[in-house]
Amino acid sequence: MRKTYGTALIALALAAVSTTVATAETSSQQAIDNYIVVLADTANARDVAREHAESHGAAVGHVYSHALRGYSAQLSERAVEALTRDGRVSFVQRDGMVHTTAQTMPTGIDRADAEKSATAAIDGADTRVNVDVAIIDTGIDLDHPDLNVHTAGAKNCSTGKSADDGNGHGTHVAGTVGALDNSSGVVGMAPGARVWPVRVLDNRGSGSWSAVVCGIDYVTANADKIEIANMSLGGSGSDDGNCGNSNNDAMHKAICASVAAGVTYVVAAGNSYVDAKGFVPAAYDEVITVSALADFDGKSGGLAGSTCRSDEDDTLANFSNFGADVDLIAPGVCINSTWKDGGYSTISGTSMASPHVAGGAALYKATNPSASPGSVKSALQSAGMTDWIWPAQDPDGIKEKLLNVATF
Repeated sequence: MRKTYGTALIALALAAVSTTVATAETSSQQAIDNYIVVLADTANARDVAREHAESHGAAVGHVYSHALRGYSAQLSERAVEALTRDGRVSFVQRDGMVHTTAQTMPTGIDRADAEKSATAAIDGADTRVNVDVAIIDTGIDLDHPDLNVHTAGAKNCSTGKSADDGNGHGTHVAGTVGALDNSSGVVGMAPGARVWPVRVLDNRGSGSWSAVVCGIDYVTANADKIEIANMSLGGSGSDDGNCGNSNNDAMHKAICASVAAGVTYVVAAGNSYVDAKGFVPAAYDEVITVSALADFDGKSGGLAGSTCRSDEDDTLANFSNFGADVDLIAPGVCINSTWKDGGYSTISGTSMASPHVAGGAALYKATNPSASPGSVKSALQSAGMTDWIWPAQDPDGIKEKLLNVATF
């Protein structure tokens, strides 16, 4: 029987927020819950949110004005019913919870041939790739000595007072994208790339759909500066083929707008060893979805023994999601990278595969600044290799291209 391995990707639970409170309204009790209110594209989000706070008692949280128009709020059932009758409201989506349980040399950097990339120029001289990558995650260790953190661009959509990483997952992702080529620690795919901390998850790795949309909204507001966004998170959902407008998916609507603004999104496929079509944002056509390769030596051939966890070298990781929605495969097992508090750690998951591709996308954009997100995806797929063992552990009949950036 197949062993399911699901502890490296940020897993998103679609269940409603578990804690509810009750408030007296006239003679009855009305349950309060968290929602995302998506408005028509012509609406003024702040004005409508203010009006709804006054007329319907909405306790407004985030206000979205770039990737979509809308806001998050605590609302009573009665208020939700009233808002659905407001002509300026496109839909009201119940908020949900997100959490991470991530489980780490960068053998992945070696396997993707980043050291052969003229743009990466990995030689220990601390040459930095001139590109900006948003890490939508648990934040980033803001003063990690092995990262070029764009602290002025930090955004906290979660709890606490800053985008500093108290979990480690976001810092790990950032290191795979852009750890400095400074002869110490580790090196990333696009060394020295400016990484933007966009914190949507708290120190436990938990958060909400509304916080994720807040992060996407912030990236979209800075689409003239940010070329790539990595989302090593996901949960149950599907692609309606209509940017979330048919199945009331605010995150999909926001990502579509952000991609239209020129930002390339790279996301993890998920760690449940099932078809990625049932997970979002992995299922969205507008993103680059990445599955995980088990690689223990940075080389093809399947000759290496397992290291930090049991798996078969050079095959689809035995926890990785698969399917037609997967666009690329990249190393995601026993990946060493930066960690919180200035440290380093070795963990596994499609969360670790995704930033390899985000770093590859950053290398391509650095020399092709006008390339659209669709062109970036095509370039990565065209440059990809097929030198990995297949169909071992891959049940979908599709051999995805393995990330390779030697020509970038």
